[in-house]
Amino acid sequence: MTNDPIADMLTRIRNGIAVQKESVSVSHSKLKLEIAKILRREGYLEDFVKKGKKTRKQIELFMKQTAEGEYTIQGLQRVSKPGRRVYTNTKGLRQVRSGVGKSIVSTPEGLMTNTEAKKKHLGGEILFEIW
Repeated sequence: MTNDPIADMLTRIRNGIAVQKESVSVSHSKLKLEIAKILRREGYLEDFVKKGKKTRKQIELFMKQTAEGEYTIQGLQRVSKPGRRVYTNTKGLRQVRSGVGKSIVSTPEGLMTNTEAKKKHLGGEILFEIW
């Protein structure tokens, strides 16, 4: 059992990219499923598939590569951690890597990217940054 399931998911993605895997598998939760939907929509993942039943549910994440064979995910960084939560208002939402990356923010209206939250004038907890 892990204390921080989001950090575990990000680490599995980071390790999968390091060894050039086509896909990685993470345990299923509603939060991780929403994160996978956002990453697919933003073009960081090719696709994802839910597998298994009951307590053995998994989410298979398929990594997206460019025509040159490089992964679209260059880096991931956890911002808000169990020991130190990071909250911000709309003005505090900043660009990631000069606009190249995105922040995933947990708002009262659900998970969304920093640009979506800024358009809707919402703040919240910054979960992680991806570029």
